Amino acid sequence: MDDRFKNHSLRLALILAAFSALGPFTVDMYLSSLPQIMEYFQTNASSIQASLTASLLGLGLGQMIMGPLSDRYGRRTPLMIAMTFYIISSVCCAFVHHIELFIALRFIQGIAASAGLVISRAVARDRYSGVEMTKFISLLTTISNVAPLISPNAGSAVTSFSSWVVVFVFLGMLGMLLTAITIWGLDESLPATNRVQGNALALLKNYKRLFRDKTFMGFALVNGILFAGVFAFVAGTPFIYQNIFGVSPQLFSVLFAMNGLAIMIGSQIVKRAAGRFTDRFILRVGLTLSLISTLAILIAVLSKGSLSSIIVSLFLFALSIGIIGPVSVTLAMESHGQIAGSASAVLGTFQYALGAITSPLVGIAGEHSAIPFGIVMFATSILAIGSYLVFIRKEELISDGGNNSIIKNT
Repeated sequence: MDDRFKNHSLRLALILAAFSALGPFTVDMYLSSLPQIMEYFQTNASSIQASLTASLLGLGLGQMIMGPLSDRYGRRTPLMIAMTFYIISSVCCAFVHHIELFIALRFIQGIAASAGLVISRAVARDRYSGVEMTKFISLLTTISNVAPLISPNAGSAVTSFSSWVVVFVFLGMLGMLLTAITIWGLDESLPATNRVQGNALALLKNYKRLFRDKTFMGFALVNGILFAGVFAFVAGTPFIYQNIFGVSPQLFSVLFAMNGLAIMIGSQIVKRAAGRFTDRFILRVGLTLSLISTLAILIAVLSKGSLSSIIVSLFLFALSIGIIGPVSVTLAMESHGQIAGSASAVLGTFQYALGAITSPLVGIAGEHSAIPFGIVMFATSILAIGSYLVFIRKEELISDGGNNSIIKNT
């Protein structure tokens, strides 16, 4: 089993990471172009921001559609159809002349990009389980986190020598590349005999099954709530670093990249710990680290602490995300292999839905106050731990029979 993981996982992880990267590139790559786009459409900032909201909404809702479709028709066919829509919507975004149509196309683009996010996790569950899946998800997380680091800079590089139109042409070309990868590089991972049968109503019933599974919901909430903290971090740190501490845009980019590096380090820690310790123990370590780091963030902003104290605390929080992400996904999807697409959809949708709540909250006191940011970050850790205790811990105590072993039996 270990030989198979070593021989095949890297190639598959690179392919799936490319599809996972479609979400960050869709959202982040055009951010530096927003002033140009606003001038082109002769509109206001709120209308342009609506295009960002539309893409995020598409990414969230699209997963709830793509997940069941991939359980019913396999992974490759929905992915190829979605990539076709992605190519068309991206190219159309580059050449439309009305802001309302641009916003609508961004919504379609988000739905199409969501297929890459949800199906990549489903393929991982099709191929692996148990310790192998934990290691693979850790590897996939490590590679996938390169995309959020380079996508904003890639967009800035494009607009520095060309117009915003080229950004969407580039995204269309990226969609073409992923279509080619789907056709020639990605084998079908869900055999016809294992697919969910029935009509749309039957597929929707799988969501009822998932929502009634307390253990699944516990892991899904832990994952979703803490990733909502990541959305809060992304929304809040540009103002905290630059407006409150006077950090230059160049240094901000470095500090932002450091947190991406922390997530990658956390994922590698999980990869090495998997098989030696139980996944649930690793999850508890991650939750403890998230609680300590977000408490430190809250104390730092309330006491008007130094920039270094916030940098270190955020680095540790990002490290905890790198630990919690892979194991929470593995544990959530472990017992739902037959409907891995739907399970993956719930995980992804929770992240975006809860992130949509936390992101605006960090700025409610204005761009020169970090207190809401500290409160929101700490609250995400408290709520995640609360979800773990309410939905998971009781079941753990019953199933363990009082045995709290942390070492993985081999």
